[in-house]
Amino acid sequence: MMRERFKRELNRLNDELIVMGSMCEDAISKTIAILKTDDSDTDLYDQVAALEEATDKKEKEIESLCLKLIFSEQPVASDLRFISAVLKMISDLERIGDQALDIAELAKEIDDHQSLRHTALFQMAEHIALMVKESVESFVLKDLTLAEGVMNRDNEVDKIFLEIKDEMIQMITADEGKGELIVDVLMIAKYLERIGDHSTNIAEWVKFAYKG
Repeated sequence: MMRERFKRELNRLNDELIVMGSMCEDAISKTIAILKTDDSDTDLYDQVAALEEATDKKEKEIESLCLKLIFSEQPVASDLRFISAVLKMISDLERIGDQALDIAELAKEIDDHQSLRHTALFQMAEHIALMVKESVESFVLKDLTLAEGVMNRDNEVDKIFLEIKDEMIQMITADEGKGELIVDVLMIAKYLERIGDHSTNIAEWVKFAYKG
C-alpha cells in the first residue's frame, strides 16, 4: 500500500516536471517571436515575464515534493537516482526561464530588427528552441538517443556563437553607429548559448535518471 502511494507521487513528480518544461518551451518560443517582430510587443514580453514567474513557483513546488519523497517515504536506489536528477533538472529549467526573460528584455528595446535578419542569431535561436524541446521530450519519452542528440547539438550552437561574434566584428567595422545593437546581439547570443548549456545539462540528467 505504501509503495503504491509512493509510485503515485513519483508519477505526479514526473507530470509536474513536464509542466515546467512546457513553460520553458513556451517562454523560448515567445522570446524568439519578440526578436522577430519589428514592433515592440509588450503583450508578448508580459507573457514571457509571467512564464518566468510561473517557472520559479513551479521549481519550489517540485523541490518540496522531491524532499517529501526523500524524507517521508522509503525510496529505493533507482527512486533516489530519479528524484536527484529531477532536482538538478528543475534548477536548469528555472535558469532557462530566467534567461528567456533576459533575452526578451533586450529584444523589446531593439529598434533595428532589420539588421538582426542579416546575422546568424535566428539560426542560433532555432537550434536552442529545439534543444529545449528535445531535452524535455527525452525525459517524457525516456529516450536516451534523443538526449544524446541534444548534447551533440550543443557543439553546433557553440560554432554559431563564434560566427555571430565574427559578424559583429564586421558590422562594427562597417558602421560604428551600430555599437549599441552589436552589444545587445552579443548579449542575446550569450544568453542563448547558456540556455543551450542548460538544455545539455537536462539531457545529461535524463541519462542519469534512467540509466545511472
